Parts: sequence; C-alpha cells; structure tokens
Amino acid sequence: MNENKNNPENQPDSAQQDKPGAGDSRKVIYAAIVANLGIAAAKFAVAAVTGSAAMLAEGIHSAVDTGNELLLLVGEKISSRKPDARHPFGYGKAVYFWALIVALSVFSLGGGLSIYHGIHSLQEPAPLTDPFWNYVVLGVAFLFEGYSWNVSRRALNSKRRPDATLWQTVKASKDASVFTVFIEDSAALLGIVIAAAGIWLGHLLDNPYIDPAASILIGLLLVGAAVTLARETGALLVGESVGVEQTGRLKDIFRQDPALEDVGRLMTMQLGPDDILLTAAVRFRRGMRIDEVDLAIARLESAVREFDPAIRRVYFEAAALRSAMR
Repeated sequence: MNENKNNPENQPDSAQQDKPGAGDSRKVIYAAIVANLGIAAAKFAVAAVTGSAAMLAEGIHSAVDTGNELLLLVGEKISSRKPDARHPFGYGKAVYFWALIVALSVFSLGGGLSIYHGIHSLQEPAPLTDPFWNYVVLGVAFLFEGYSWNVSRRALNSKRRPDATLWQTVKASKDASVFTVFIEDSAALLGIVIAAAGIWLGHLLDNPYIDPAASILIGLLLVGAAVTLARETGALLVGESVGVEQTGRLKDIFRQDPALEDVGRLMTMQLGPDDILLTAAVRFRRGMRIDEVDLAIARLESAVREFDPAIRRVYFEAAALRSAMR
C-alpha cells in the first residue's frame, strides 16, 4: 500500500498537537486520586481500630485505586509525546498499555489481597466491636467516590449517543483513562455497599463470619472489574477499529465524491483516544490529471476530518492512484 501526501512525518502540526480530550481525562484522574487517597487512609485507620476484614478490604481497594490513577497519569504523559523516528504514529497507545497494567493491578492486588484476607479472617474471625466509625468512614467514602464517579460519568456522557446506554458508551469509548476510572469507581461504590451490609448483618446476627465473607465478595467484585478492564483495554491495545457503524458512514462520504468510481474496503485503527488511522481502497475515475487527483484527495480528507476530527491520517492504496493515471 502506498500512502497519499498525508505522511505523518510531513504533518507535524496535526499529528503532534495535544490530544483534544487530554484535559478531560486528566481532570477525571485527578478527581479520583484526591478521593481515593483520603478514603484509603481513613479506611485503614478504622480497620486497625475495629478489626473489620471488610473495612480492611475496602482500604486495600482504595489504596490500589490511588496507585492505579497514578499509573494512568504516566500513560497520559507518555501518550502526549511527539512522534519521532521510532514511533512515527506517536505514543497514543501508551494510555492503553498502562490501563492494561491497571487492570492487572486491580486483579492481583485489589481482588487477590481482599479474597486472601477474607479467607484468612474466616479461619480466625475478629471479635465484633462498635461499628460506628465503620459506618462513618463508609458514608464519607461513598460521598467522595460518588463525586469521582460523577466526574467520569460526565466525561463519558459528553460523547454519549442519544440512543446509547451508559454501559454501551463505556464499551464504545476509546479514552481508556476515563472508562477505567469509571469502572473502578463503580466497583468502589458497590464495594462500599457490600462492606456496609456485611458489617451491619454481622452485628445484627451476632455472627463474626459475615464480615470476612463480605471481604471475599469485594475481592470477587474487583476481579470482575479487572477482567472487564482487561478486555476493553486489550482490544484497543492490539488495534481496535472505530466500529462498523462509523466505518459505514465514512464509506458513504467517499461514495458521494464525484472523483471516485468505486469505494472498496475502508480500514481504521485507533492509535490513541483522539487519534485514528484510516486506509481506503478506492478507484478514481480513469484519465484524471495529477492535479485533479490531488484536489480530490484534499476534498476527501477535508470531508473525513469534518466528520471526525480524530481521523488525522488518511491513506489511499497505491492501486487506486495508479488506476487514475492510466
């Protein structure tokens, strides 16, 4: 395949500019860090006083989430680097790599440690103590986590289609930082509910085994969140397309151009949250002059970018260009 004049090395301005959504992604991450850092400290302090296994699991959860948000910031920082000779398409996929590391962290540290501690506490359950401070910390944690969750939800809603559910928007999102924080915070809110229910039922039934069981449930919840994150970020990391619906609309744009006789396969690949590569197998009308082909290419590029500004690179197959010159 031979590219058109849109070579990334010849387009420093479009390829090297800051990602349009970078500010929103970092705002979501910063909100999550502030929330999780304070919550983790409070949960560990109360767990040490009360001996609650569920509270300790929640402390581990918040501490892991704090470290994960820092990893996402590393990915955001690397992804903003300018393209160079070794990475001519830029470093956009660094976000997906570090989001995958976050998924592994949630699975091993968050889920694994919570399950391990819950099983250990089942063997030697701590005696029941006054749960007052447990409820206070969990209530405050729910408010902070809810704030962070709402920030990520608003970021997702800004790109949500009118007919799409929030979960469909998460699956369609290409901004790994945003949907990672959203999934983590969703798991955190559910974990707080499980921890509170475990502590309450344990005291209601005077049963010290319910609290450790809640810790195991929180661990299983985190494992489920980690698997979901790994599936979504893994697909982006190996080269996910923009989707069948959007590709079909792009094909319609090409078909409307009078310079094209036929539109074959269009292929897209997500290079970063706001950076898409498009290759087009098309056939120009035969006998077109070089300047006419050049004008047609510029016209198509403009139409594509008007449809989706994230498509920064458009490549045409060599056969399409050769056929136009015959």
